[in-house]
Amino acid sequence: MSNGINNRYEFVLLFDIKDGNPNGDPDAGNLPRIDPETGNGLVTDVCLKRKVRNYVGLVKHEQPPFEIYVKEKAVLNRAHERAYQAFELKSESKKLPKNVEDAKKVTGWMCQNFFDIRTFGAVMSTEVNAGQVRGPVQFGFARSVDRIFTGEHTITRMAVATEAEAEKQKGDNRTMGRKFTIPYGLYRVHGFISSPLAKQTGFSEEDLVLFWDSLINMFDQDRSAARGEMAPQKLIIFKHASELGNAPAQKLFNLVSVKKNCGDNSPRSFADYTVSVGDAPVGVEKVEML
Repeated sequence: MSNGINNRYEFVLLFDIKDGNPNGDPDAGNLPRIDPETGNGLVTDVCLKRKVRNYVGLVKHEQPPFEIYVKEKAVLNRAHERAYQAFELKSESKKLPKNVEDAKKVTGWMCQNFFDIRTFGAVMSTEVNAGQVRGPVQFGFARSVDRIFTGEHTITRMAVATEAEAEKQKGDNRTMGRKFTIPYGLYRVHGFISSPLAKQTGFSEEDLVLFWDSLINMFDQDRSAARGEMAPQKLIIFKHASELGNAPAQKLFNLVSVKKNCGDNSPRSFADYTVSVGDAPVGVEKVEML
């Protein structure tokens, strides 16, 4: 397993969307997620991790050591069984091997083979117990810089699903539906990368480069009618000179200022904002991408 990375990182990712829905809420009819008190839009950390996983799986062809653990139609216990089989161990329901070294082998194998486990961590204590892992890379929720307005649109499909519907409409064969979009939203998300946890999972410098690459390119591989114009706009990385860090994360995030520059008009593009980044303190290197 890799020795991990030797530096702590924080990062700020700015991304936007035009005439789309960045993260629908299934409990609200797929409306864009929103803070009900402020009106700001939200995108969950899980949504962003999903896009990273999809990008890495696509680029690395789902081959070890870049397999993806949490993916569409996955049966997680099958992956756990593979870890036991790799060391010719017997899997007992809901139990890790009694031998501590064998238990470490099973969990270590999962980290070594699956990119998203050694990056984001995983709870693998299901029927075939492969342990639990705290991931070194974490996101907060993304929040829009300004309030968002949700538009509701009626859409028509020139077909019906059943013969009964066709008879009821006397051959007109139309199905009405609804679609929800926001005209424009600029979102900001904060992220954290822990060196001590990276050493535990084997998250390497190679993994780190791949992760930065995924943040820049993941939206290009995630197009849909709801996310046709969703794009990263700026990535600001703070690299600490030490393993434990040289400045509080919040002070670094406060260096990044995003302000609207279009007056009383509603923002409709990234050009309607001005982004400025202050000087990093001693012991922290600032890197701006995009």
